[in-house]
Amino acid sequence: MNENPQQPALSVQDIVKATGGTIIGRRTETVFQGISTDSRQTVKGNLFIPLTGETFDGHDFIGNAIKEGAAGYLIQKGSEKKTPHLDKHITAISVEDTLKALGDIANFWRRKLATTIIAITGSSGKTTTKEMIACIASLTKKVVKAEGSFNNFVGLPLTIMRIAEQHDVAILEMGTNRPGEIRRLTQIAEPDIGLITNIGPAHLEGLKSIEAVKEEKCDLFRNMAKEGIAVINCDDENLYRPENFWQEKRVLFGFRTYADVSASNVRRKGVDGVRFTLTIGGNQDNIALATVGNHNIYNALAAAAISRALGIEYHVIRRGLRAFKPVTGRMEIYRLTNGAFVIDDTYNANPASVREALKTLKELKGRHRSTVIMGDMLELGNQAEAMHEEIGSLMADTEIDTIYLRGRLSHATAAGALKRNMSKNRIFFFEHQDEVIPGLMSNLKKGDWILVKGSRKMHMEEIVHKIVDTFGLGKERRNEERY
Repeated sequence: MNENPQQPALSVQDIVKATGGTIIGRRTETVFQGISTDSRQTVKGNLFIPLTGETFDGHDFIGNAIKEGAAGYLIQKGSEKKTPHLDKHITAISVEDTLKALGDIANFWRRKLATTIIAITGSSGKTTTKEMIACIASLTKKVVKAEGSFNNFVGLPLTIMRIAEQHDVAILEMGTNRPGEIRRLTQIAEPDIGLITNIGPAHLEGLKSIEAVKEEKCDLFRNMAKEGIAVINCDDENLYRPENFWQEKRVLFGFRTYADVSASNVRRKGVDGVRFTLTIGGNQDNIALATVGNHNIYNALAAAAISRALGIEYHVIRRGLRAFKPVTGRMEIYRLTNGAFVIDDTYNANPASVREALKTLKELKGRHRSTVIMGDMLELGNQAEAMHEEIGSLMADTEIDTIYLRGRLSHATAAGALKRNMSKNRIFFFEHQDEVIPGLMSNLKKGDWILVKGSRKMHMEEIVHKIVDTFGLGKERRNEERY
């Protein structure tokens, strides 16, 4: 029931009211048909919003946007000399900050909508949880969701602008790497339901400490309206404090028996995923989840808790979770033609997600051999080396047979493994994916497992593609059946 929404209609007066801007063009009666921030994607009737960054300035592309059909544009004060000659057909509005104006316009549009807004943040699991919620809610409701990881000051407003009056539910992601971002994103979105998946060591370069990560993420709840619903992981000690936490309406999820949404009787089914008993109120049944890892059970519980907050019935939640398929690059398993397996968990990496991936790898490989191909975990600040060393030690303790490492911090990962008595001749360093293939060709056998992991900017998905191209996919995967 997902639909591609039409662009919202906003008048010049709407934009001025939303942004506090000043009309400097000659045309004041224009009604804009949606917005764009990329001149290459501008369509007729758009309001073009030129954004600026360290290496670009959108004001340089206003002329291109007009050629593509933009009905007007914003100008950030101080950039007037970069704008094309004004004429009677084009509306121009001057604002203090075009990025802030984008958020303000999105908030203006959000306030016109009766759609229930869900906001998700957390150190990991945001996108998978978002997809699980969409899988459930779309069975009975009209849903719009953030595409990919549209979770920052640009992506979140653009997602809000895709919400149409016919949508019952909108699912947004909120990311952060410095203090104050979640507060601002929450103020833009004004969510009805908020979820923090977990608190872990991510983006420490900007946030410095786990305590700071907690404070930043919890700004979602602090800035929600009191009538909103907080969905809380009651197993995460950084989140759940019954005596002093969110005192308004909330839904608890986790493995604890007092949780409103809980899991029990977990049975791991290898490449087929996991089974567990899902309990919500007086309802209880077994769920077969077609993805691996204990962390994905938490993602499923979070999605079920959000669904309960939406008033979705138990049998619909059950059906949606059973229908969920793994998200690309997130614990996605491929069977190769030689009978070995590759776990593609390349979308991103932080210490908590790497630990979960290694734990899952150990469960899946059984008595077979395992290889980890890992790129650096980024944005960990002055704790980066220590955390990479800790992960290296964990690899040795997990009895990984071979490690391939890429990145500036790979020496720290190797040092951790060596401290735990891993043999030096089982640790390899590489820069290009072609350097990994000969070793795999020599040693990879039926039943063996490969985990590929690393931060997004390490482009570890290229290695997955190279492995698949070299070994080929098993018959089941060629028929587009994912495990």
